[in-house]
Amino acid sequence: MRIPKTPPPFSDLFATLANAPERVEAILLREVGLLVEGEYLHWDDILHRTPPAGMSHEDWWLAIKTHRMGLYREVPLTDKAGRPFEFLEADPIPERLHTIDLGAGGRIEGPDQVTNPETRDRYYVESLIQEAITSSQLEGATTTRQVAKEMIRTGRSPRDRSERMILNNFKTMQRIGKIKEERLSKELVFEIHRIITDRTLDEASAAGRFRREDERLYVGDTQDRIFHLPPPSDQLGDRMAAMCSFANGRTPDGFIHPVIRSVILHFWLGYDHPFVDGNGRTARALFYWSMLHHGYWLFEFISISQILLKAPAKYGRSFLHTETDGNDLTYFIFHQIDVIHRAIGELHAFIKRKSRQIEAIENRLKGGTTLNHRQRALLGHALRHPRHRYTIESHRVSHNVVYPTARSDLMDLRNRGLLDAVKVGRTWNFTPVKDLERRLTDA
Repeated sequence: MRIPKTPPPFSDLFATLANAPERVEAILLREVGLLVEGEYLHWDDILHRTPPAGMSHEDWWLAIKTHRMGLYREVPLTDKAGRPFEFLEADPIPERLHTIDLGAGGRIEGPDQVTNPETRDRYYVESLIQEAITSSQLEGATTTRQVAKEMIRTGRSPRDRSERMILNNFKTMQRIGKIKEERLSKELVFEIHRIITDRTLDEASAAGRFRREDERLYVGDTQDRIFHLPPPSDQLGDRMAAMCSFANGRTPDGFIHPVIRSVILHFWLGYDHPFVDGNGRTARALFYWSMLHHGYWLFEFISISQILLKAPAKYGRSFLHTETDGNDLTYFIFHQIDVIHRAIGELHAFIKRKSRQIEAIENRLKGGTTLNHRQRALLGHALRHPRHRYTIESHRVSHNVVYPTARSDLMDLRNRGLLDAVKVGRTWNFTPVKDLERRLTDA
């Protein structure tokens, strides 16, 4: 990833036109808009586009930037020199925020599979695993998804640092779900960081504390190019206090949409980089805390990191565009809202795929010959109701058969490894095995 070219200073742009006031007026009156062909472009991108007729790239940038500057709103986050960050809500941001409000929060119904108490856990755990794996892969974890899923589902101990990172992320996401009602504090951020970095740091004592002055830190690449120098360590206490006030809605005066507030919180911790390691994972965890804290319940089932992992350079550039263009957070906000939309789409696509898989299994069961029609009907029901409890009596009544027949059906399914069975008093209780869908798919 290369560092984008920094826009020319306004003073330089105007200096070149000092003797042409009529030209300045003509430039500023041009209807150029905030976006170019629907994109919120940085100077580095403008240079690769053809400017409007009669304008140079510098003229075009001056017109665009002047239009933007009149709409900026400041936030309490400042850069190392004390200059504030700011943003604007250009189209289509308001429309997309409205869509997120409707589809991920409030009382609007979500997909049946995630609102149904009997099936929601399947999708909840799958989402936690997905986010844990991809968020760790963004930071260099190399374990395959299949191995990572096996580790989490079986509960075995991690074999290396990559697996430990993934397991820590999984535990962090579980913890976020439990503390979503709490207000953000330095102690809570430190707790999240401790979980994320547990047994993965070179110096174990660095977990859950600010980096020290002697722990020089920068964001760069393997070619020693420096992309970002975070604020000095002696500023971190005050900066985190300001971040928590912002996260809890105490600042600034005036309304900031909760999704934008969550996105800025993500950027804020990434910019401050208060820890020796684990900053990116902690920043994304705080985004999830904020979205759930503001009532966007569907984000228990959504993974943004799987989208970020597909184009990590775009993720990095959204940070760099913000920092190199006068602290304009709109670049990062545009990128993240697009990621959120795509992640919501991925969830719906995943649920649709799972539903089709279940339908395919049910169709196979209907055409199978090794199980009778009563057993096939029970398994079809069990696929959609994984917590349901069956008894010999309930099965007998449902299918109007005698007790020995009902008992034979259920015991046969137990012997095939498709149902678990436990005797409570004199009654056998049968429940679907946890991996019923996989067993039927492999059968």
